[in-house]
Amino acid sequence: MRVGVLTGGGDCPGLNAVIRAIVRTGIVEHGFQFVGFRDGWRGPLEADTQPLDVQAVRGILPRGGTILGSSRTNPLADSAARDGISGLDRVRENLARLDVNALIAIGGEDTLGVANRLHQAGVKVVGVPKTIDNDLGATDYTFGFDTAVNIAMEAIDRLHTTAESHHRALIVEVMGRNAGWIALHAGMAGGANVILIPEHPFDIGEVCDYVQHRFETRYAPIVVVAEGAHAKTVPGPVAESQIDAFGHTRLGGVGQLLAEEIQRRTGKEARATVLGHIQRGGTPTAFDRVLATRFGIGAIRAVADGAFGTMVALRGTHIVRVPIADAVEELKLVPPERYSEAEVFFG
Repeated sequence: MRVGVLTGGGDCPGLNAVIRAIVRTGIVEHGFQFVGFRDGWRGPLEADTQPLDVQAVRGILPRGGTILGSSRTNPLADSAARDGISGLDRVRENLARLDVNALIAIGGEDTLGVANRLHQAGVKVVGVPKTIDNDLGATDYTFGFDTAVNIAMEAIDRLHTTAESHHRALIVEVMGRNAGWIALHAGMAGGANVILIPEHPFDIGEVCDYVQHRFETRYAPIVVVAEGAHAKTVPGPVAESQIDAFGHTRLGGVGQLLAEEIQRRTGKEARATVLGHIQRGGTPTAFDRVLATRFGIGAIRAVADGAFGTMVALRGTHIVRVPIADAVEELKLVPPERYSEAEVFFG
């Protein structure tokens, strides 16, 4: 069997560990051959490939990013059509021409949404869940999340000392478009005073009152805010006009807006730190390396068993198979009871 592998969407610590586990397990256990598709769905859309063998994946376990590259290419978009052939059909034709018998798609909601459509169109696909936001349904955790939380936590730890030294309010903006898992976990682990997430619109007046209260007790406050968080008085998160191939606007700026509003209302100096892509980069944690490796092994074994249209998932401590459709049906958001565990209160 000849198996294709691609990594789509934003890069994520642990992607190379998945690729390594897929290739090594597939060759050693089953004698499969592998081909890597470059830059996410652009690879099968344009038949852009690179060889994948044991030598190609040697030494990549601790490396961040992905040796296959990634992109936001969407073969289902109208722009993917060419010469009267839809992007979906172009992918199917290229897979057949390259003698690729099965495809493993590693990605988040958008990447796996395309994988699900291909499965419905008769392509043999297995999915691997990937997102630092940890917002994919049907799996308890996604690899990359633990690394992102640890990076954000370390930043918060460092900001505590400079906030106290300069008597400033410091706002830390972390990733999280629709789900506030990174903000919640990093904020709790880093001892933040206020945590703001997309699932629960905030009252800017209450935030400023609490910041003022912290200063009165001689402690400089730390506010952690997810990029998708927004105030109750505005309809949605701060976004730029740029839209990607999957219809998502680029978020960012809520941290700076908070800093300006806190400084205006309290008279205290406030600064914003945007962690941005720092959360995606660098070497994965031990947890993410192990989870990614287990996902890779589970994915290639699903291919060997003919369990197409499924995605590997973590349930408790077990790797299981679930329909890809379950992963993209509904995002996993922070429930109210988990948010209340952070003991976020004002006053």
